[in-house]
Amino acid sequence: MAVPLAFRNLIFQLQRCKNVSIFPKFSNQIRRRNLSLIFSTSYKPTNPRTLVSSSKLAKEDTLVLRKDERLGNGEASSLELVSSPTTIVAIVTSLGGPPGAVGIVRLSGPSAVSIVGRVFRPKSRKRRKDFSWSPNSHVVEYGVVFDSNCNVIDEVLVVPMLGPKSYTREDVIELQCHGSEVCLRRVLRACLDAGARLAEPGEFTLRAFLNGRLDLAQAENVGKLISANSTAAADSALAGIQGGFSGMVKLLRAQCIELLTEIEARLDFDDEMPPLDSDLVVNKICTMLREVDNALETANYDKLLQSGVQIAIVGRPNVGKSSLLNAWSKSERAIVTNIAGTTRDIVEANITVGGIPVTLLDTAGIRDTNDVVEKIGVERSEAVATSADVIVLTVSAAEGWTLEDDRLLQRIQSNKMASSSSSPLVLVVNKIDCASSSSNCEWADRLSSSFDKLVFTCAVTGQGISDLESSIVDLVGLDKIPCGGRKWTVNQVRQCEQLVRAREAFVRLQSSIDEEIPFDFWTIDLREAALALAQISGEDISEEVLSNIFGKFCIGK
Repeated sequence: MAVPLAFRNLIFQLQRCKNVSIFPKFSNQIRRRNLSLIFSTSYKPTNPRTLVSSSKLAKEDTLVLRKDERLGNGEASSLELVSSPTTIVAIVTSLGGPPGAVGIVRLSGPSAVSIVGRVFRPKSRKRRKDFSWSPNSHVVEYGVVFDSNCNVIDEVLVVPMLGPKSYTREDVIELQCHGSEVCLRRVLRACLDAGARLAEPGEFTLRAFLNGRLDLAQAENVGKLISANSTAAADSALAGIQGGFSGMVKLLRAQCIELLTEIEARLDFDDEMPPLDSDLVVNKICTMLREVDNALETANYDKLLQSGVQIAIVGRPNVGKSSLLNAWSKSERAIVTNIAGTTRDIVEANITVGGIPVTLLDTAGIRDTNDVVEKIGVERSEAVATSADVIVLTVSAAEGWTLEDDRLLQRIQSNKMASSSSSPLVLVVNKIDCASSSSNCEWADRLSSSFDKLVFTCAVTGQGISDLESSIVDLVGLDKIPCGGRKWTVNQVRQCEQLVRAREAFVRLQSSIDEEIPFDFWTIDLREAALALAQISGEDISEEVLSNIFGKFCIGK
């Protein structure tokens, strides 16, 4: 049975190589050259970024990307930079809100110095036709910016960061202007008139990637850091930028290539090499598989960091749902009265639980009603409960568990079953100050088996809110995450897909070893795993994928 399985693996791999092109926009000659590097054991790898940028990089002697310069001493790398034909410019500070004290216009490219020299004059020097601005890298200068008509449009601080000691490894110059949108756009227009081109979304980071400043996984975390809406999300993205995830991927790929080299050497020089230690190979594969599984486990946490958790607070009218939302969010978001049915629409409040952004949704009391407006509110409440990540069913301790509560529970369970929802259900017994603890526990304990958690609260005093948060942390799985969220995470789309691909290759390799399939077939899965890992770091990537990733960035980054 071993031979048919081996041939199935071989046919599967050949079909992938035949039907899937890694570089769809490049010539066959480039494709053949790239594949020959992957299927050879003695080669000097070429950085595939040169294929995207159509320029040549210096040959490297390592199989992984160079370490991020920010982790070292800042010395320039011997890596030849990717030449960019144009100089780009953009406003890199936020627009649209209240103006800040300072705004920044950034330029990057081979003509950054000459373009800024046409529009900027140090305050200590008069404007002369023969003046040539020669900045010192990382030395701030104060001066003014002129438009094309030689009119002063702003006073600025200029921060020159000459390549390769810059974010893009090109000449980068930042003009720190006054923060109003009018000032920023006038300075931007002056730079455009002087010869710069408006940057595309994410183009600064794209150039940093093409020039070896960042690998692709680090570049993706730059986008995460910019859009982070919690400290945990920011810490996780920062850990990714600093090379936590990238380092693991590069190490795994290096181990794959090392094993591939060992096996290929024995295929070519079997008589001259000592026999391969199969147990050692199996141990290495198991270790790499565990590393991949541990990385994949962070994907769910990444989803929580990026999209947060939605918690729907549902229940009968006048059981204290709005009071619970106000107490939990420490704000007066919802109107609270003694009149049943006060809340008729969804009221939102944003909080943070365990470093994760949480959206609380106060809903209209669910009951049968003939009121047209209230009926719409009830329908929205049921829809929110169905789509929420956690459902909090609130009951009044003063009134106890009623037939209406029983019908509401059945209604929620029916909706969850119809929508195939697996959202946990929490029973919150509110208003415990209005009833004795003995009467609470008598019926609540009997119903606890129908819920994932049982919590007693008093929205007036805030009692039980910390217990409710602890229950949410436990249900969502945040207790398994390192404190502070400082561990890197894997995004659920591109990185997760390639890790799954690498994992499948390792599992097939384990099967081949167990069934004592010849060495020739072991190399197929090792190459597949190495290719998948190279996709993550961007060492083997298509232009289409790059456009998709960096197109999601903001202009100016």
